[in-house]
Amino acid sequence: MFARQVVCGGRIAGRRLFANSALRMGPQTAAAATRSVPRRVLGAALKVAGATLLAGTAWVSYELYRESNPAAQEPQSATFPDGSPRKTLVVLGSGWGSVTLLKNLDTTLYNVVVVSPRNYFLFTPLLPSTPVGTVELKSIVEPVRSITRRRPGEVIYYEAEALEVDPQSKKVRIRSVEQGEHKYEMELNYDCLVVGVGAQPTTFGTPGVYEHASFLKEIPDAQDIRVKVMNNIEKAAALSPNDPERKRLLSFVVVGGGPTGVEFAAELQDYVDQDLSKWMPELSKEIKVTLCEALPNILNMFDKSLWQYAQDLFKQEKIDLKVNTMVKNVTATHITTKCGDQLEELPYGVLVWATGNAPRDVSKSLMKKLDQQTSPRGLLINDKLQLLGAEDSIYAMGDCTFYPGLFPTAQVAHQEGEYLAHVLKKQHKIDHLRWQLADAEPSQVPRITARLEKAEAAIQPFKYNHQGALAYIGSEKAIADIAIGESKYRLAGSWTFLFWKSSYLVMCLSFRNRILVALDWLKVSFLGRDSSV
Repeated sequence: MFARQVVCGGRIAGRRLFANSALRMGPQTAAAATRSVPRRVLGAALKVAGATLLAGTAWVSYELYRESNPAAQEPQSATFPDGSPRKTLVVLGSGWGSVTLLKNLDTTLYNVVVVSPRNYFLFTPLLPSTPVGTVELKSIVEPVRSITRRRPGEVIYYEAEALEVDPQSKKVRIRSVEQGEHKYEMELNYDCLVVGVGAQPTTFGTPGVYEHASFLKEIPDAQDIRVKVMNNIEKAAALSPNDPERKRLLSFVVVGGGPTGVEFAAELQDYVDQDLSKWMPELSKEIKVTLCEALPNILNMFDKSLWQYAQDLFKQEKIDLKVNTMVKNVTATHITTKCGDQLEELPYGVLVWATGNAPRDVSKSLMKKLDQQTSPRGLLINDKLQLLGAEDSIYAMGDCTFYPGLFPTAQVAHQEGEYLAHVLKKQHKIDHLRWQLADAEPSQVPRITARLEKAEAAIQPFKYNHQGALAYIGSEKAIADIAIGESKYRLAGSWTFLFWKSSYLVMCLSFRNRILVALDWLKVSFLGRDSSV
């Protein structure tokens, strides 16, 4: 009994001692615990960030390795292993439609031949950024041979211009870009032809445009504009501030209120405000950027609230916006504009013409050979992208075509290329079933015929899904008119500029392009734009 009391007393004393110790150590322990919580959170965050960075680096490295080390290709041949004939598919052009087709087509199903006078794909949405050096030209091009080499089946490429298409004999006459001792002119036979030659700039019959203006559709155009802008600035710097020639040299006029004209005018004003103002502060104040548009407003494909926002921003940026203004005549130093009944002479140092498309010569030649081609605006196609008058063998897509509701934009051509890759896969199956049907036993005919009818019914008309439009409007601001299903979102401002950048990075053709464009933007943020030619 006594021992029991001793033990119980010891337990009670121990509990009291522990309680007193806990009371004495409580505040310090709580403080230490409080301090350890942020450390644990920070440590966990660093671990997650490190793991994410490691995974992202590994993924990018894998994609770059995969792009740089393509697998072996299946060679072209006249027949498939089962003896069925392999048809020849000739693709004209290396723009959005043609390249998207190549990237999505199983090139083992056809003997694919690509003909284009330029041996690269150009990411045109960023072309207006290149004349002032925001983005380098090499960052937005992808060699055609890199694209074709990554396909599962061999693709033959000719750096040549398509001169004439004969839909009766199914031949294309081409001429090499090289005009030296290695020049050539030849005919290509085709079973199926895809015309994606794009369009050329149109002047709407305005005198003097071809002789004196610069267009902005290709890399040489951007290089030409850059040289002119930089040379004019240096020439003007050598003249007196009161000299009228200095004022003319520093007057840059852009004609066309579409995305190309608006974005170039915005990029040019950014260059003046953000870079030239540091190195030539007095001269930069004299530079005047003018944008002329024949319609009542710019950026007609956008909602009114967005183009109004863009026009208000142009006024803040001191870009002289002239709407309802048509250019009637162009000379070496002036343009004549008409607004209502009023004519005005505008001096210019550099004139950039960024409005309208016209068919190329090969498209015009093809249109003359088919009675169904009655529109001067482009090649007429049906809802399956088949060329009217040659539906059995010729498809056309992109800027060279005309179909109600389809506009000459990269987005339309991209979706047409995806659709056509799907159609050609189905068409290969149809051709193979027809080959089987020609030599089939009578008992097999009903089964093959049923499969053939099902395959033919599987080719549905092309449906364009408008996903919205983006435009950069200067001062690191952009506008976006986005359509997601039935919902529409209209965005404008600095956050939209980040969305604009992200969207264009995603749309770049390869990881190489994405990295180069991102580095160009980073370089401009830290080092500014280069002011040399």
